[in-house]
Amino acid sequence: MKPPRAERARLAGPVGEIEALVEIPAVDAAAAGAAPARFGVVCHPHPLYGGTLDNKVVYTLARAFVELGVPTIRFNFRGVGGSAGSYDEGRGETADALAVIAYGRERWPGGALWLGGFSFGGAVAVRAAAQAQPERLVAVAPGITRVAMEGVDSPACPWLIVQGEADDVIDPAAVLDWAKRQSVAPTVHLLPGAGHFFHGRLHELRSAVLDFLSSRKSPGAIFANQK
Repeated sequence: MKPPRAERARLAGPVGEIEALVEIPAVDAAAAGAAPARFGVVCHPHPLYGGTLDNKVVYTLARAFVELGVPTIRFNFRGVGGSAGSYDEGRGETADALAVIAYGRERWPGGALWLGGFSFGGAVAVRAAAQAQPERLVAVAPGITRVAMEGVDSPACPWLIVQGEADDVIDPAAVLDWAKRQSVAPTVHLLPGAGHFFHGRLHELRSAVLDFLSSRKSPGAIFANQK
């Protein structure tokens, strides 16, 4: 598979510029002029603990989208890298995500949204989903214990949670309990022995995301990948 074309971009955000990386799948000449059927946006981990668009889990998630032919935007939340502003406890970061989604919809009119995020970014993606109305949502180890989720509606689309059972940052039991209380049940993929950052398990994370987005798993299921 040819690597995607990467574009560094500065997008308009609620408090100033948002630094972003747009990755466009390599396509043959005949398909190059066709508008994509969908586009992706992926949100990174906690801004105060080193989270950036270059995080390896974010990279893996975005590249899974691209592998399926979907142009995808990774971006830095406010106060991270070249993005203006300062940390806002998930509220402003949700607004940042919505601004990036608005850019995607302007760039690829009519394209359905695939929305994803890791840790803090996974919780922000869930927060943004109520307004953004994605076609698919992927939340990897969503930071529901680190971001205010009270009053946040369940995503209305098919959605996936990938969770390491040995996560020492976000309590897996809290994530599973929260998932069970959602009005639209997510598919939950548990990785036995996997920690928060999926060290040595990124290939399994990628496979879980590809399986879900290719609709090879039934929605609402809870299943484990046996190592």
